[in-house]
Amino acid sequence: MKKSLYGLKHAPRQWYKKFDSFMLEHIFHRLEADHCVYIKRYDQGKYIILLLYVDDMLIVGHDKNMINRSKKDLGSKFVMKDLGPTQ
Repeated sequence: MKKSLYGLKHAPRQWYKKFDSFMLEHIFHRLEADHCVYIKRYDQGKYIILLLYVDDMLIVGHDKNMINRSKKDLGSKFVMKDLGPTQ
């Protein structure tokens, strides 16, 4: 079998590897202290921080347009559901 399937012990690792390579291709940098935190820096000191917890994400940043662009990029590769702002 060439692919890891849902429910197998290797599936979470394969999913993370796929997600990590996508993030690095889109110029996000993974923190050394926590490999589930990604930062993308823009001009004028602006940035986006993406926090990954299992299969949930929290995205914060300076500019809503930059956040929406990142969500669109993620949605083109992964099946996602936007639950809106956090409370």
